[in-house]
Amino acid sequence: MQIQPARQSHSQTPMNELQQTLIGDSAATPARLILQAVADHLAHHRVPSAPHSIYEEVWHLAYWQDMTLDWAAGRETPVPEHASIGFPTPDHVAQEKWDQLRERFLIGTETASALAGDEEVLPRSIRCPSLPGKPTRTMSVREQLESLAAHNAYHLGRVVLLRQLNGAWPPPSGSFTW
Repeated sequence: MQIQPARQSHSQTPMNELQQTLIGDSAATPARLILQAVADHLAHHRVPSAPHSIYEEVWHLAYWQDMTLDWAAGRETPVPEHASIGFPTPDHVAQEKWDQLRERFLIGTETASALAGDEEVLPRSIRCPSLPGKPTRTMSVREQLESLAAHNAYHLGRVVLLRQLNGAWPPPSGSFTW
């Protein structure tokens, strides 16, 4: 199954709440604004006592988002054996520049949003592999996208906090400041 990113136009129907949560202005600032004007040096900066940089948080988001999109497309991509695999190694960082990573993640959010707007696809059952030794889970595409939206919101909140700690919030186009 080929999944195309969502493109909101004036002639399309409004986005549903799941789409809004994935790319719009639902309960929080949209991902594209959270990642707006994050320079390379800020993306890689390590805040003392913070476990990850902005780059690492976004790489983690893209990693799991890609896996969700694989599952939704019927590809049973295995879950990593260790949580650390879901964060970048120095080799990953060397292979993908910040701007490329940000764009990859944002394109993925558009693709996930397109799925969330497809009422025929949402109820379809998909197999979502689990940790080794655990049974494979079966859920609907909607349930998996809801899980993705919650995961993205959690980690994007961490990105906002890192930006706040670095004095780089709100983004130039504005956002909530609390």
